[in-house]
Amino acid sequence: MNLRTLPIFLVFLLMGVADAMGPLSSAVSSKPVLAALMPFFVFIAFAIFSVPGGLLAARYGKKKVLILGLGFNTVAVGIPAFFNPPFALLLPCIFLLGVGTTLLQVAGNPIMRDVSTPGDYSRNLALAQGIKGAGSTTSAYLVTAVTSFAFFAAMGWRGAFPIFFALMALALGAVIILRVEETKAEAPPSVGSSLALLKEPTFALAVLGIFLYVGAEVCLGTFLKPSLQGLGYCEKEAAILGPALFFGTLTVGRLVAGSVKVTPSLFFRISALVGLLGLALLLTGIKALAVPAVILGGLGFANIWPMLFSITLETRPERASELSGLMCMAISGGAVVPLVMGQMGGGIRPIAYLVPLACFVFLTLLSVRNRTA
Repeated sequence: MNLRTLPIFLVFLLMGVADAMGPLSSAVSSKPVLAALMPFFVFIAFAIFSVPGGLLAARYGKKKVLILGLGFNTVAVGIPAFFNPPFALLLPCIFLLGVGTTLLQVAGNPIMRDVSTPGDYSRNLALAQGIKGAGSTTSAYLVTAVTSFAFFAAMGWRGAFPIFFALMALALGAVIILRVEETKAEAPPSVGSSLALLKEPTFALAVLGIFLYVGAEVCLGTFLKPSLQGLGYCEKEAAILGPALFFGTLTVGRLVAGSVKVTPSLFFRISALVGLLGLALLLTGIKALAVPAVILGGLGFANIWPMLFSITLETRPERASELSGLMCMAISGGAVVPLVMGQMGGGIRPIAYLVPLACFVFLTLLSVRNRTA
């Protein structure tokens, strides 16, 4: 493995910290709407800063954007790591984490090409996506696991933040000293040229699909734990069998996808149907079906993003940079959709799973529309 890729792999690992805000939210507030505000403030940043982040990377360099994003994230997790902020200060910290993670997403994928040896970019990027999934799993698990240690347990919901802070600071230092020759775009995309792509139905539907997919994923990360507690699982069991198992299965699904030869359109349809089945089982509110539902959900959710992303880019590869910015902007679905589910009772009422279920009905229909064989 090229040693220059290691700091970038660490960046992908730490992108998963943002996903921990969903499971963490139930520990900060027991009210579904207030709990949904934490992932809202993370993911609304994607709507605001994805396209501008792409323009910054094109104009000033991807490494500088990574450093800026890691700097934001280090401050964002550092404040809760060192003192207990009121909710009014916590939300700006979470928003700053969302801004930083947006910049990491926008710059992380293309800079992997710059640090990879010739012929290794695709393999490294696939591995990076699996590592990002591992970061989501680990971050979600740490929120509960740290309570086993007296020092971290005394910090309550803040227990995982000193670990997040140390890793962010380590990644920041590693990227600062990284030597990389970046590829430069001949004509950096503009905000206008990016948004103009939404006039084409294929791209508009794909961006909406990403918006709904990310929203559904954050719904599960946010509300699985209280849902399982409502079915009779204790807090630790609910955390492990809920968000931790979901993100763990999601990671396995992504790693397996890299070794299976199947057309993206077919894999997209299979993933959408499996995810739809998992959500339907959650909707029943039956305890015996909860864990199988989480596993099916993780496997189904795992490859919606890469399949839809690759299918869309293949239609207009010459507009890849602009489409990438739009796709990252659509991650803002993680801010909006969980609020709708929270209004319907969040994890307290199984009927609320109609919200992510509706998202996957759309994705299933989209997967049929996008079939190429």
